[in-house]
Amino acid sequence: MKKPSLVVRLIVYALLIITMILINLPFFWMVITAFKNESDVFSFPPKFYPTILDLRNFVSAFKVIPLGRYLFNTLFVSLCVTMIQLVFNVLAAYGLSRFSFKGREVIFMILVGTLMIPMQVILVPLYIIVRNLKILNTYWALIVPFMSSAFGVFLLRQFFMSIPKELEDAAKIDGCGRLRILWSIILPLSKPALWTMALYTFLAQWNSYMWPLVSINNDRLQLIQVGISKFASTWETQWTYQMAASTIAVIPIIIFFFFVQKQFIEGISISGTKG
Repeated sequence: MKKPSLVVRLIVYALLIITMILINLPFFWMVITAFKNESDVFSFPPKFYPTILDLRNFVSAFKVIPLGRYLFNTLFVSLCVTMIQLVFNVLAAYGLSRFSFKGREVIFMILVGTLMIPMQVILVPLYIIVRNLKILNTYWALIVPFMSSAFGVFLLRQFFMSIPKELEDAAKIDGCGRLRILWSIILPLSKPALWTMALYTFLAQWNSYMWPLVSINNDRLQLIQVGISKFASTWETQWTYQMAASTIAVIPIIIFFFFVQKQFIEGISISGTKG
């Protein structure tokens, strides 16, 4: 294959750099706004760096709203949902990938089809179900509706299908049951997919806004995204406080991603190539 010329490569690199800057510009602007004072936020021409490195916005963000409480609630709910989904999604994905029964493909197609249904469509039915279960305004209202996900089952099923069945056949000859095979063979080989699903689930719960807004009226149980929105009102938005709180809110996600980035990339590449 002919190697691209130097000019073509320079153009490609330039486009990649411009794309990277455009993608990261909102994040960069959020961080520097968190360190600015009010007068610098809307100055013209815009300042791409704060006049002074002002940390008072971060302190004030904790004073104006119970940011620490929101962070704890969000971390607790996100971890609970992630761990519960790992259990249920693994069992469902293993059944759909290894058990042969009538209607398996139909069930899987229906499951994948639910990925096309937006959250807004099921919001009211979900609210009625949670209300009838009498768990509104509790942590259960934030956890129970998300104990399993179609995307997680889909991702894990695709990965499980890439594992040779000969390994299971050898384990059966040695006397292993289904659960032992799942625990000792399938799960150790599926760490990239499990970490990928865990990251997606944790990120989705961490950024959840609409459902907590609808299902939780108790401020002590509210999550971080709804809490951050309280810096904006009809008449005024406290941009520096809001950006400071937003900067704090993304730190756990970045830390989590750095720990699992290798498994995440590996899981995406393998699961995405298996049918």
